Amino acid sequence: MKYFFYILIFFLFSCTSDEFSEEEYIDINYEAGEENLVSGLSVEAFTAEKAFGRSIPGLSNLELAFFGIGNAMFEQSWVSAPATTTSRDGLGPIFNARACATCHSNDGRGTPILENGAVSEGFLIRLSSGNDLISGPIGIANYGGQLQDNSNLGMAKEATINVHFETITGSYSDGEGYEIRKPTYTIVNENYGSLNNPKQSPRVGPQVIGLGFIDALSEASILANEDINDIDGDGISGKANYVWNVRASKSTIGKFGWKANQPTLEQQVAGAFNGDMGLTSSLFPDENCPHGVDCSKLNNGNNVNETVEVPDTQMSRIMVYQAAISVPKRRDFKTLDVLEGKQLFNDLACVICHVNNFTTGNDYSLLKQLENIIIRPYSDFLLHDMGDELADNRADFLADRNEWRTQPLWGLGLIEEVNKHTFLLHDGRARNIEEAILWHGGEAENAKNNFKNLSKEKREQLLKFLNSL
Repeated sequence: MKYFFYILIFFLFSCTSDEFSEEEYIDINYEAGEENLVSGLSVEAFTAEKAFGRSIPGLSNLELAFFGIGNAMFEQSWVSAPATTTSRDGLGPIFNARACATCHSNDGRGTPILENGAVSEGFLIRLSSGNDLISGPIGIANYGGQLQDNSNLGMAKEATINVHFETITGSYSDGEGYEIRKPTYTIVNENYGSLNNPKQSPRVGPQVIGLGFIDALSEASILANEDINDIDGDGISGKANYVWNVRASKSTIGKFGWKANQPTLEQQVAGAFNGDMGLTSSLFPDENCPHGVDCSKLNNGNNVNETVEVPDTQMSRIMVYQAAISVPKRRDFKTLDVLEGKQLFNDLACVICHVNNFTTGNDYSLLKQLENIIIRPYSDFLLHDMGDELADNRADFLADRNEWRTQPLWGLGLIEEVNKHTFLLHDGRARNIEEAILWHGGEAENAKNNFKNLSKEKREQLLKFLNSL
């Protein structure tokens, strides 16, 4: 099936703009509706900081009400307990962020740490001493699985993060030079004992558009692109991560996170509440308690007759909000340069991993509107070896040190409008799309080198296509 697809791509896109007028080229190469990345549930794109926060069309009045409440929960800061704000207290005692929006500003991306000791705005470091293929990474004694660099008043944060950047230079085949920056993170001022050289993985919060569509994908649709042993010999494998599903009490395919280490949107959200903000829920009822502290003696944010700080009623509202955030339509999709860039994206084989054709499943009870929808996420949601330069040296279920989940590219060109920056990749090291391509290695080494061999005009056309997503 994959072979047939590439033959089809060849015949569809083998013409060049030199053989036709601009108008003819556009007519031949524009695919009707390709700008709608989630079919009829796409929303009109507008270039503004709130471009990512719009719901799919067709929500019921009740769903719209839940969407609004969930949006408010996402944006508002939580506080330590006790507080008069009884439905927003329970933060900490140690944490990374006070609000979901801290890591996903305007439903977009977080910001990497750019200087020593800076307060996190969507950046964190995962820790482990080892990995279990079934239960996942093994936390560090006294620190657990994630470094909390913030804390409530009177409680010591776990540590401080410092960063150093090394400049790496290179050049394209046409002689034009470039620079990329390699960050090295150092954990200092440990307050709960020496960390003693743990395995660590820096992460930046990604944009949260289109998550419901990913949640609605069947395992079979993701596995259809898996090629663990590279049977087709194209140099690209693709492997599903299988991770512990708390609700199902078994291992299921991972769909979310930089290493596909979360199986469902619910577990992704509940895990962030617990790991990033120190909030308990029915899925994760235990406090993220610092070493040596008896959290049972601390105030918690449980309301009367509740046993967790984010009860199921609140979770249901934010789940509707997260699942119903739509994906903006592409911009400038019907121009010569963008269509030339689209052809280059296919010719360079980027589309093998950044897959643009999925159909959601038919059993998504959270939002039935998301069932049986053709989507173009530009991701296969599989793990790929991205090379030693991007390795974090930390295994995560079946993902090894070099493997990362292919990130969806929808919304890529709007990040600058939404977040006022263009930091990309898992730790935000790439300062723009071009640098992100130049960091590709491993299975993507050939694609990167072919990009470097393009003329400046062709490189810019490819970047224009990516910015149209």
